Amino acid sequence: MSDPIHDRGMQVRREVLGDEHVDAAIARTTSFTADFQDFITRYAWGEIWTRPALDRRTRSCITLTALMALGRFDELGMHVRAALRNGLSVDEIREVLLHGAVYCGVPAANSAFTVAQRVLADLDPKNSEARPDEQK
Repeated sequence: MSDPIHDRGMQVRREVLGDEHVDAAIARTTSFTADFQDFITRYAWGEIWTRPALDRRTRSCITLTALMALGRFDELGMHVRAALRNGLSVDEIREVLLHGAVYCGVPAANSAFTVAQRVLADLDPKNSEARPDEQK
């Protein structure tokens, strides 16, 4: 029996995080984690990420900031990739993290920049170098 909220959530989850990530998460699902996987697919992706008042770019900005504020750096890398998939540029991601530094704290921003730079460099090695105007 098909569940439209779960189906919509899985579609959005795949669009935002990518098939490779979602397939790996599903492959790791056990009887212990199955209810949690259903929960995040249904509620986070099927109910919240599909609401029309905010676009995915804005949701990515909020998510990056929340993960930085909470120190959830294990999830931050995944959402840096998602932010790019949702149309944020590297410059915009940098601005989100810089803006977040004011409200979340410099130590949190330092860790967030480290994670983001690693992810961006993995995706494109030219992202690992400072821009000429940032070099000292």
